[in-house]
Amino acid sequence: MSAELISILVLVVVFVIATTRSINMGALAFAAAFGVGGLVADLDTDKIFAGFPGDLFVVLVGVTYLFAIARANGTTDWLVHASIRLVRGRVVLIPWVMFVLTGALTAIGAVSPAAVAIVAPIALSFAARYSISPLLMGAMVVHGAQGGGFSPISIYGSIVNGIVEREGLPGNEVALFLASLIVNLVIAAIVFVLFGGLKLSRAEEADLDRQKTSRTTAGTASETTAGATAGATVDLEKPDPDDDTSRLNPARIATLAALVALVVAVLVFDLDAGLTSITLAVLLSTVWAEDSRKAVSQIAWPTVLLICGVLTYVGVLDEMGTIDWAGEGVSDIGVPLLSAVLLCYIGALVSAFASSVGIMGALIPLAVPFLAQGEIGAIGMVAALAVSATVVDVSPFSTNGALVLAAAPGVDRERFFRQLMMYGGIVVAVVPAVVWLALVVPDWG
Repeated sequence: MSAELISILVLVVVFVIATTRSINMGALAFAAAFGVGGLVADLDTDKIFAGFPGDLFVVLVGVTYLFAIARANGTTDWLVHASIRLVRGRVVLIPWVMFVLTGALTAIGAVSPAAVAIVAPIALSFAARYSISPLLMGAMVVHGAQGGGFSPISIYGSIVNGIVEREGLPGNEVALFLASLIVNLVIAAIVFVLFGGLKLSRAEEADLDRQKTSRTTAGTASETTAGATAGATVDLEKPDPDDDTSRLNPARIATLAALVALVVAVLVFDLDAGLTSITLAVLLSTVWAEDSRKAVSQIAWPTVLLICGVLTYVGVLDEMGTIDWAGEGVSDIGVPLLSAVLLCYIGALVSAFASSVGIMGALIPLAVPFLAQGEIGAIGMVAALAVSATVVDVSPFSTNGALVLAAAPGVDRERFFRQLMMYGGIVVAVVPAVVWLALVVPDWG
């Protein structure tokens, strides 16, 4: 049995044990990285640790630290109230506001994880406050980020278009952007329907009816009983004057300034989101130590262990050549359409655990030999690979999915992790085939 096949089988065993024994998958993956890397592939410690995602570790810790402080001092609650007022109390619109916001951020040049790191904690705090499915809200944020992620001026778009140009393939920047936007918009609409979005609309209508009834009742009663207020309700768009979360204080103003500074630092000055978040969190902790005392314990440490362990093992697979081995095997099949759909699936599966940009950079060159034969349109194939490799970022093992998992307050994290993993698995299973049918089979470009 080849070392590459052994490494894949060990990954399957890690999944099975983690699922059936409720052991942190990250801890299992670290052990697997040590066993497979050291005993099977004869890698030294430096090469085993080469796959440790230090940058993602800092992002997860920094962002969850900063937003733990924001939750402790009531800033996220204030943001929720502000969002409600912005959409005139229409809770049903908030998931779409988050979709558009993250899409706009990535379309104008933000790296997808940076946009998700900024928006996800606010969106999921809102979800917790108004009993919206965290899976719905998290998926809307991630798909929004990926929907805007391939604009001609975006990071992903620039990278893919650069690869296409370097490989001498025909390209179409607008087609690439629209393919990603439409696919993610359709998925977001399906998720919105399946995970309770329509119920939010019906709940709003029922609430408005109750408010009208209560006002009528109160008005009638006031004619007969002075001062009667039985049945009165508070409009969503009007904050309760007795509710402290609707007011700003110095700590919340400073925290809001820190969040704005995070956005500016990441989008304008291209600073690292994780290091910037930690720095801002430390500054807030220094001034308002009481609010920040428990923030460090609220960093999503189990999630950090899980993600870092799995990605370290994926790094071992990359170091061993397992990923290249699988890709080259597909390219050698000799049936272009079959090779195309298999490459889309490999891109989706591997990207669910690794860097989307890295996978696109590896898969597009692998597709060059059969694209050169002229039997498959290059524009459609490149778009299909790009969408397949990024739409799966809802997986809890990807950077975006991990940020969503870490940012969700007040949830059963193991249950939410399983939901994200199941949803990510469905996306991996379905979307590559759909984009292959829509973009590759018709021979676009």
